Amino acid sequence: MITHAVIFAPIGQASRSDQIVQRLSNAIVTGLLEPHEQLPNETDLAKMMGVSHITIREALNTLRANELIHTVRGRNGGSFVCENVLHSGRNLHPFRGISTDYLSDLGEMHSAVISHSARLASRRMTDVDLQRLREFTALLASAETPEQRTQADMRCLLAIAASSQSARLANQELQLQAEWASLIAVLYRSDDVHREVTGLYATLTDALASHSEQAAVQAASQLIDTFTVYLLEKKMNYPSEK
Repeated sequence: MITHAVIFAPIGQASRSDQIVQRLSNAIVTGLLEPHEQLPNETDLAKMMGVSHITIREALNTLRANELIHTVRGRNGGSFVCENVLHSGRNLHPFRGISTDYLSDLGEMHSAVISHSARLASRRMTDVDLQRLREFTALLASAETPEQRTQADMRCLLAIAASSQSARLANQELQLQAEWASLIAVLYRSDDVHREVTGLYATLTDALASHSEQAAVQAASQLIDTFTVYLLEKKMNYPSEK
């Protein structure tokens, strides 16, 4: 699953255990990792995230202490997402630990990556690439839950980055999604946001289909800027919102 490819992507160098805790906590609290879902085992997690077994074990212990996961022993055992994390995970909500400056910077970086990806994709996108993007935007339009909408959105953005035919841009987008996905999962609880974003994707897809570089860049920038504005609004209202 593409969602898991993002959640369990390799971790950076600094504070690796804390990064794992933050990433998995965000994924659990926002529903990208669902209640009762089993995490990969420690060996697989260490390989997937590019860290040591000790680091993984330390992070999992923290998640257990925060009552976000529980461990079952035995043949069919493993680490599972807890059923009710709304109370235990509130202090770990992604909007609690980040600032408006951080969100603005993340949005600017993401806008730069997707805008340039759209610029290149408008020149290089194949018919197959375009058909794949249309399929993903259709999935987004029909998605009903925040999790389904987030996963479809991730596919759309990664498809645009891949259509640039730049491995560096595609890899950068994959890394950004590790931070971005859990945040927009909160936004996608709103049907109004979902409808607006679906329209923006339709505009961007049409621009790419017509190979209009200027229109594609403008639509891509508007898409990410819209997300960023909503994220900043959510952050400023947190934790007053219930």
